[in-house]
Amino acid sequence: MFTPSQDDVRRFFCTTYDKHHSGAILSPLEAIARDWIAQHPEYANSLDDLDSALAADYSVERGQSNPFLHLSMHLSIAEQVSIDQPPGIRAAFLTLARKLDSEHEAHHQIMECLGEMMWTAQRSGLPPDGVAYIESVRRRC
Repeated sequence: MFTPSQDDVRRFFCTTYDKHHSGAILSPLEAIARDWIAQHPEYANSLDDLDSALAADYSVERGQSNPFLHLSMHLSIAEQVSIDQPPGIRAAFLTLARKLDSEHEAHHQIMECLGEMMWTAQRSGLPPDGVAYIESVRRRC
């Protein structure tokens, strides 16, 4: 299992941002990340300075949205949908995207469900419940 550190994640997104703007060749994963970065221009300042990104504090107490967490969740959901794992996520995503007339907004809705599932798993000490996750997404459809 791939378990990058916080710094690894921040380096990945900052490097992808830099490579895109310099015209460098992107890996397939970087190309997917670039597409999500492009849909969030409000994160440009957070991505254009690696040292600042590594030092940034996005704690709840500071009241700031964490752009690296947000972009990571987009990547996670894109991967889930591409391989239909957990089973049913692709169909639920497509239904929600049609309802909202926006794949991007569907991702944002699914993020709430994904975050809730992860929070519940952490608090209970149990593995993430994929079935409950899919049901949560379907309730939004």
